[in-house]
Amino acid sequence: MKEEQRFVLVDENVLPTIFQKVLLAKQYLLKDEAQNLTEACKMADVSRSAFYKYKDSITYYEDIQTQKDITIYLKLSDEPGILSSVLYVLYEFKANIITLNQNVPSETVASVTITVRMEKAGSYEALMEHLRQLRGVLTVRRL
Repeated sequence: MKEEQRFVLVDENVLPTIFQKVLLAKQYLLKDEAQNLTEACKMADVSRSAFYKYKDSITYYEDIQTQKDITIYLKLSDEPGILSSVLYVLYEFKANIITLNQNVPSETVASVTITVRMEKAGSYEALMEHLRQLRGVLTVRRL
């Protein structure tokens, strides 16, 4: 029988150097500072085998806890500037747009689905309320 998976929160400064190097290599890849895994490992001074051994077992706490993907469905009036005002509100809330899909307007209404990553997971309610207040936004709901 497989043991239950347990997680431990540990200060980065007490981790063995190998874990810090794996985290660094992952950051190089995520930020496109390295062209490929081999280059990221060289930059972080970690072997590829060590990287592969630990890459799925170590991540920054903030990456798990403070970011949240949210999908929002909107019905917008088919008027110039409405979608732009929605995007500006997302910018104000520091929401990173992951996907944006807009259907062809039908009877002066356009359906839009936007998936965003929020820096602060709890701030989505305020975002939703702000979107509801915008001129031309007919419907806002979280999927």
